[in-house]
Amino acid sequence: MLMLIIVAVVVVLLLLWVAGLYNRLVRLRNAVRNAWSQIDVQLKRRHDLIPNLVETVRGYMTHERETLEAVTRARNLAQGAAGSGVAAQAQAEGQLSRALMNLFAVAEQYPDLKANQNFMALQEELVSTENRISFARQAYNDTVMVLNNAIQMFPANLFAGLLGFKEEPFFEVDAPEERQAPKVSFSR
Repeated sequence: MLMLIIVAVVVVLLLLWVAGLYNRLVRLRNAVRNAWSQIDVQLKRRHDLIPNLVETVRGYMTHERETLEAVTRARNLAQGAAGSGVAAQAQAEGQLSRALMNLFAVAEQYPDLKANQNFMALQEELVSTENRISFARQAYNDTVMVLNNAIQMFPANLFAGLLGFKEEPFFEVDAPEERQAPKVSFSR
């Protein structure tokens, strides 16, 4: 009889531990989803600002059609990558960031454009948004690390897969060319 009580207590304790583990993993998974949605909000903000920036710049940069088209293409690609996974979206957003850097570098050749209040306001909004995106990406990656650590560490790793939890990908730059600053030439 004593042995049956001991076994029952051990089983109950094990079930309580698994329930606690499950609840912790759910909380961490939801934190990752929330962190991703914060990135998504900032990316949407950036995508909404870009058409206004392109229209403002278009009148001044008559000889830079290729630069403007590259920004527009990169924005469309980034919008199309939404919902296609962290890696695909990270790559598309990296291309958009490079296209915007090129646009701002080329804009340096146009003093009238640099003095335009609308352009300056849009540029400031985009810089602010880029900073917000950077902070949101960092928060997302920190949250992913906590979840992945919880899933990978013993003894949780024995149960995480059985409970339907999997590791989440980090928002990172994979291609070496994305880590380099764009090359800008002022010669025509």
